[in-house]
Amino acid sequence: MNYYFLGIGGIGMSALARYFHLQGHQVSGYDRTPSPLTQQLEAEGIPVHYTDDPSLIPEAVDLVVYTPAVPVETAEYQHLLQKGVPIKKRSQVLGEVTRGKKCIAVAGTHGKTSTSSMIAHLLSHSPLGCSAFLGGIAKNFDSNIVVDPKSDYVVVEADEYDRSFLQLHPYCAVITATDADHLDIYGTRENLLEAFHQFAQQISPDGALVIKQGVALTADHHDHGHGHDHEEEHEHHDLKEELGLEASAFDVLNYTAHGIEADYYPWNVRNYGGNIFFDLRTPKGVYYDIELPESPLYNVENAVAAAAVALTLGLDEYQLRHGLKTYKGVRRRFDYRIKTKDLIYIDDYAHHPQEIAACLDSIRYLYPGKRVVGIFQPHLYTRTRDFADQFAEVLGTLDELIMLPIYPAREKPIAGVTSAMVLRKVAGMSKYLCTPDQVLELVPALCPDIVVTMGAGDIDRLVPRLEETLRAL
Repeated sequence: MNYYFLGIGGIGMSALARYFHLQGHQVSGYDRTPSPLTQQLEAEGIPVHYTDDPSLIPEAVDLVVYTPAVPVETAEYQHLLQKGVPIKKRSQVLGEVTRGKKCIAVAGTHGKTSTSSMIAHLLSHSPLGCSAFLGGIAKNFDSNIVVDPKSDYVVVEADEYDRSFLQLHPYCAVITATDADHLDIYGTRENLLEAFHQFAQQISPDGALVIKQGVALTADHHDHGHGHDHEEEHEHHDLKEELGLEASAFDVLNYTAHGIEADYYPWNVRNYGGNIFFDLRTPKGVYYDIELPESPLYNVENAVAAAAVALTLGLDEYQLRHGLKTYKGVRRRFDYRIKTKDLIYIDDYAHHPQEIAACLDSIRYLYPGKRVVGIFQPHLYTRTRDFADQFAEVLGTLDELIMLPIYPAREKPIAGVTSAMVLRKVAGMSKYLCTPDQVLELVPALCPDIVVTMGAGDIDRLVPRLEETLRAL
């Protein structure tokens, strides 16, 4: 087969491209700009070009895979459409690839990439094995894809954007959060919840749903937060009823990072020199002193979810313990770039106020009393507009804040929505609006103990340059 990818440099697109390439198919693609990912694809033998020019498309194309991030007015898209070549969205193709497999789908408005890469790491180091399509470069695999032809299991990051995840029919699913996000697609939180509810109903009857405690799947069952007053709350018929899934045959298990009423929860969480230890309470008993090296605090919650899946699938205590201890994380997810006694530099993908808060809380937890300089690039005009006050509040907790201009991604500018607008709302005086080049001059002058870069746009291009600048100090 000849596969042609429109937007091949995207994290999910490149995973599929690599998958087909590894299966021995012809794969090529277009993307607007070169990136470390597209360079890697080219190094692996996948041709990529960067000008929107139909004459560069190979003669024989059997299937076009495209992402909604590519505008439909793109000349290549229009050309392929007119030629009548079959065109499918990435999510449809992923749905087809995972059909007939035991799909483990991790959904939720955050925590997906860390949780799915942990599950993939745990399974791939067990007799079960797995293939995986991940939404980030897992450091253990140095890739966003794992291919194990002998395994029945495939771990997939199930993206709610554009209702993509409704193409999946999982054997086992995880739902980490259903916060209001992607409202440009859904319009209301009710519509978002409806999509998650439908996703849950697509789980195989002999499978399982692992869901974070207090997460709602229907508008009439509002999130409960953490304080439950029902004695029998964690009995499963109540949980199913609460989620509006009482008619479903699959098992429902819940987990939490805070509280003692879920099926799976951590206890006695502690920090030794930047490594986190905790005791894991499960329906099968307690596993003491589970270790997560060089890990942010919020990964405890992701590890509990991953453990729930692994134990449900039949991994034993040793496989779980060893798997979590050897998990190295994901590039751009609380990613240590420099760790010396004088300076720590962490790079993170956080682009939603809650993710930024989780990142900064982890830094304060692991390194109390240190001076933190944060560099943030807002992602999307709509998100910046909708969450301006929340961004200002959480970014205001930094000792020094540097903001880059908004990264537009797929959006046109919105009048009055700028990084400066957010900056004006931030209490305190230690705040700057900079270009990437100015950041390299400013950061050393601020004498930081800890530097953190945050954002989902092209701030990743600044990261190696900033690392080099800081190492030279």
